[in-house]
Amino acid sequence: MKGIQLPPATEDFTADPVELFFDLAYVFAFSQLVALLIDDPTWAGVGKAALLFCLLWLPWQQLTWAANAVSGNGRFVRSLFIVATVVSIPMAASTSSAFEAGGPVFSIALAGIMLIGFRMQTVGTRDDLDYREVIFSWIAPNVVAVTVLIVGSFFDGSARLAFWLVTVAIVLWAMMDASEGEWLIRPGHFAERHGLIVIIALGEVIVAIGIPVVASLQKGDILSAATVSALLASGGFAGLLWWAYFDRPSPGLEYGASRLEGKDAGRYIRDVYTWAHAPVVAGIILSAAALEEIALHPRDHVELGFRGMLAGGLFLFLIGVYLAVWRAFRAQARERLIGAVVITALVLTGGSLEGVMMLTLVVVVMFVVLWIEHQRFERMQVQHEHKV
Repeated sequence: MKGIQLPPATEDFTADPVELFFDLAYVFAFSQLVALLIDDPTWAGVGKAALLFCLLWLPWQQLTWAANAVSGNGRFVRSLFIVATVVSIPMAASTSSAFEAGGPVFSIALAGIMLIGFRMQTVGTRDDLDYREVIFSWIAPNVVAVTVLIVGSFFDGSARLAFWLVTVAIVLWAMMDASEGEWLIRPGHFAERHGLIVIIALGEVIVAIGIPVVASLQKGDILSAATVSALLASGGFAGLLWWAYFDRPSPGLEYGASRLEGKDAGRYIRDVYTWAHAPVVAGIILSAAALEEIALHPRDHVELGFRGMLAGGLFLFLIGVYLAVWRAFRAQARERLIGAVVITALVLTGGSLEGVMMLTLVVVVMFVVLWIEHQRFERMQVQHEHKV
């Protein structure tokens, strides 16, 4: 642990296994958010889950930005990640009770991960690679933010909510202010890390629909045709989300980042990854709660709250990708925008449909949307080749 080997500023690298190890705690945290949504499928419940997601997003982003500046395979950086992973476990475990007795544990653990990220961020500064000014301009307001977070956890009810909203506001202001500085950006690392967190969220979809069905089978229930159909439709839903993100948008967004330097690169990463990917991941989690309810009761009519989660989750996912593509290329993924509106209308007005039928229709519409988009891009590529 005698120092750290830093790759050249122009050299990109992939995520180190220790970063994936850290992500495992987020599997746990996301499952707690799904449980919260299922227990309280109301506007208030969704609002609380949204705030908790924003707070969970902060330390993950902090460590992603920090590890982007220094290679994760250095022993000191790996040590910091391991400590952060250990600290993240009580943070994830207390997510479901963060607005109750678990608030102090949640906030202190989250603040601890942020502090570890701050330390990691200062590791890579040296005479020929000096980003200390912009780093400290980012750290200072965030120290205030995590202090507000911890203090707020010792209050109850609306007071705690107010403190935590102020925390998020301070961090957002810090992001805007820090964008005026020049950051060290390695596009491939950012693209891979955000692709991995999308995979983590998609994994939660599989877990959300699988565990309740297994529990039902253990009670002696049979796996009915309707349940099998709901499971297949849920798997198709997850597969289409994977296609909708990884087929074109993910490599395209990475390419867009690789063309930029200096302040432009930092703002691009903030807008496309830190901000636009938040609704992408949050949308997957929100829809997972609805899928669990449908998998458990495939023949029942879906309650309005869960229909709202299904429509809202898919809308957030599609709009997040839409915004990222627009920010990167000033190009409109118009099929996704239209698809989001159509699916939202279908789900919200489909109260008379059985859950399995509603989900099947959503999968069909989603497939058609992506297929039409695929055909449009194929035609554009052929036209471009003919011009060349």
